[in-house]
Amino acid sequence: MENNTFAKHPTFYAVGLSYKKADAEMRGKFSLDEQAKTNLLHQAKAEGIDSLIVTSTCNRTEIYGFAQHPFQLIKLLCENSQGTVEDFQKVAFVYKNSEAINHMFRVGTGLDSQILGDFEIISQLKNAFVISKELNLVNAFLERLVNAVIQASKKIKNETEISSGATSVSFASVQYIFKNVEDIASKNILLFGTGKIGRNTCENLVKHTKHEQITLINRTKEKAEKLAKKLDVIVKDYTDLQIELQKADVVVVATGAQNPTVDKAILNLKKPLLILDLSIPKNVNENVRDIEGVTLVHMDELSQITDETLENRKKHIPAAEAIIEEIKDEFMAWTKQRKFAPTIHALKAKLNTIKEGELNFQRKKLANFDEEQAELITARIIQKITNHFANHLKDDETMVDESIEWIEKIFQLETVSK
Repeated sequence: MENNTFAKHPTFYAVGLSYKKADAEMRGKFSLDEQAKTNLLHQAKAEGIDSLIVTSTCNRTEIYGFAQHPFQLIKLLCENSQGTVEDFQKVAFVYKNSEAINHMFRVGTGLDSQILGDFEIISQLKNAFVISKELNLVNAFLERLVNAVIQASKKIKNETEISSGATSVSFASVQYIFKNVEDIASKNILLFGTGKIGRNTCENLVKHTKHEQITLINRTKEKAEKLAKKLDVIVKDYTDLQIELQKADVVVVATGAQNPTVDKAILNLKKPLLILDLSIPKNVNENVRDIEGVTLVHMDELSQITDETLENRKKHIPAAEAIIEEIKDEFMAWTKQRKFAPTIHALKAKLNTIKEGELNFQRKKLANFDEEQAELITARIIQKITNHFANHLKDDETMVDESIEWIEKIFQLETVSK
């Protein structure tokens, strides 16, 4: 019987991978650009999946949605990325129902972030939701869940200090540069790519160095010019990349390219060079390490830099978790009621049908049958019976699915899809 119920109603899953088990190279394989995400959503719709959102950042790629089996979602991810099912099995996770709900809350509130309290992910979840909503790929459950996670994120941000202090990959990058490069004030810094992490790193560098030492290069020059105008730094053409690499003492690579854009072939160095690769997939070929004087550091190493700020943030985890539990409980209560409401309505309709049959029989049998009194009494009895069942289903100790199944079986109910 359980299998039939499962087949009738799809299950809510969260599938994906993150920095916890997947290294930068593996995350790069499963990374989805905007086009890949759009293709995945259209494919999901064509394959009969009615509710799904997808996020892909430098630290994680995740799908939240309804399916008969998680492989439907895993297949979507693998077919729209460079990852394979074998790769997925090595490093990924699959959560269902309450575990999937809990995972989205922890991700959306920064508790699962590589740098604790990083709230950047919530805006990415919002964007993913908006895109899916436009494609009619969001049902009432998923909409309510995303809104609950947004609410929890806001409350944690406003009522705790879990995001206090300057801690992020961009902050860690600047810290690393200042600790490892002597006399930074006289050094040339090249920022290649203007992704969000790159922009933030550039802003932090501007605060602590001379503006004329920082050069920006981006494939789309207009984006670089827009940032340069804001920060008062130099912009060079993409065609000047090789020349600027030779001049630089520090290079920060933050492009969104799917393949490495910097390798040893374009480095013709006459002095030491520090390269920070803040890209997923990695945009600097490992072969640059073959060149004497080159130091290559990837964002995963930078994210491991812990300081007093991070230690301080950890103190606020219990308060954040309490807020999550409060809002999650409200959501779970809503889902529970939503799940059993069709059964209660069907039960009431069934009891009314039984009542009508019995009243018709009594009308024919009794000459002085009091219609009004009979209607009043039976309506009150039906209401009390349905209230008893509803209260049972609302109880925290109740196994809702089993109880619904039992009620539907006993009363031979047909309910609309939940």
